[in-house]
Amino acid sequence: MLGFRRSRHRLTTATAVFGLLVAGAAVQASAAAPAAAATPHRILFDNAHAETAGNADWIISTSQPDPLGQDSSPSSETDWTGALSSWGVALQKTGDYSLKTLPSGSSLAYGGSTATDLSNFDTLVLPEPNTLFTTAEKTAIMTFVKNGGGLFMISDHTGADRNNDGEDAVEILNDLMTNNSVDSTDPFGFSIDSLSISSDYPSAISDSSNAVLHGSFGTVTKSLIASGTTATLKPADNSAVKGLLYRTGYSGNTGAFFATSTFGSGRVAFWGDSSPIDDGTGQSGNTLYDGWNDTGATNAALALNATEWLAGASSSGGGGGGGGGTCTAAQLLANPGFESGSTSWTATSGVITNSSGEAARTGSYKAWLNGYGSANTDTLSQSVTIPSGCAATLNFYLHVDTAETTTSTAYDTLKAQVLNSSGTVLSTLATYSNLNAASGYTLRSFDLSGYAGQTVTVKFTGTEGSTLQTSFVLDDTALNVS
Repeated sequence: MLGFRRSRHRLTTATAVFGLLVAGAAVQASAAAPAAAATPHRILFDNAHAETAGNADWIISTSQPDPLGQDSSPSSETDWTGALSSWGVALQKTGDYSLKTLPSGSSLAYGGSTATDLSNFDTLVLPEPNTLFTTAEKTAIMTFVKNGGGLFMISDHTGADRNNDGEDAVEILNDLMTNNSVDSTDPFGFSIDSLSISSDYPSAISDSSNAVLHGSFGTVTKSLIASGTTATLKPADNSAVKGLLYRTGYSGNTGAFFATSTFGSGRVAFWGDSSPIDDGTGQSGNTLYDGWNDTGATNAALALNATEWLAGASSSGGGGGGGGGTCTAAQLLANPGFESGSTSWTATSGVITNSSGEAARTGSYKAWLNGYGSANTDTLSQSVTIPSGCAATLNFYLHVDTAETTTSTAYDTLKAQVLNSSGTVLSTLATYSNLNAASGYTLRSFDLSGYAGQTVTVKFTGTEGSTLQTSFVLDDTALNVS
């Protein structure tokens, strides 16, 4: 195996320059400018993927891309035409949102010059898409989220193929998550179930600090299933994933009807049915159902709070994040790609290296823990101050190489942890092992918003058994705040 190391490699670069990092984070926090209330949160609703096929009418207005062309000052849902008009009008009336629609016949893109390019928006809403996204569109969506965008994915029950092209929203959204060029290794930590649940009123979990369930648009208690589906959560793949409402009789990792997660610097929300966002009014000829105002649910509050959170208007994340206030977007880790050797990191001798035994993901240096084929422990850590009022996401790329042949026993492990200034472990974010061995690097993301206002240490501890090497190789770390 490439990972086997016969001797430890030592670097001459100085180690552990903590003061520069903490001071830099403090400067960033003190220099944060107050958020301008007049700056709207920019939301793009997708209508380029058969969102009005069949009886669906998942648009905020027939005036596209700009709904203001139908009515520049709407006061009721019927001032705009579409089954999502209640959603759009409610946001418009706050004065805090700028809404657009990607019209039919267009394509999703990121980094271009068109007015509907994703780089011009804070959040993308996919209300039950019914045609597959192209390869370029999937790259655009995933890059948009990774770079800080919000993604709202709304599914429907399996078999809801409204345009009879052989694809339904379950398959289309799962394809987005599992077949893209950015990260197809369960990037959001959940998959959508192939189910058709006829009816239910899923209940919200108890979490008074959650901004999606207890946001500025009201408190969420229940939602609605009128032929829908759920998701299976996989926190081992992304610890930020969190179920907020569950199908009756379900909890934990199964039966999640509404869930949130993070990816890179961005945020993700999933809803298992389009009926809750349907306001019962729309274009003529469609059979619609008023789930938005269903008296047994609080769907309006859920949709609006989630939009606020996804757009970054709320600082407390759907994964249970930090407190109120303003935040200047920044990447806080010093020397995140290890190209300055051990500067700003504390590490076991030889861990930060440019040796050829394992390839860096980018550049020349990486952090290579263990890989000796003998009992040893390697550590890598950095202290960082997360400013108050910030949502924070820890990212790192991990490659695991092993000579172990077992498919069931974790002989060698790597723990990713958060510690306080006294060295007490506040959280074990994940534990990887020889069972996670795979070719190439995989992006791992964790929500650290709960530590806003604190100085914490991000620490990796690799422990290897007495025989057969396992190498844990880290590169391109980041702690993004927004």
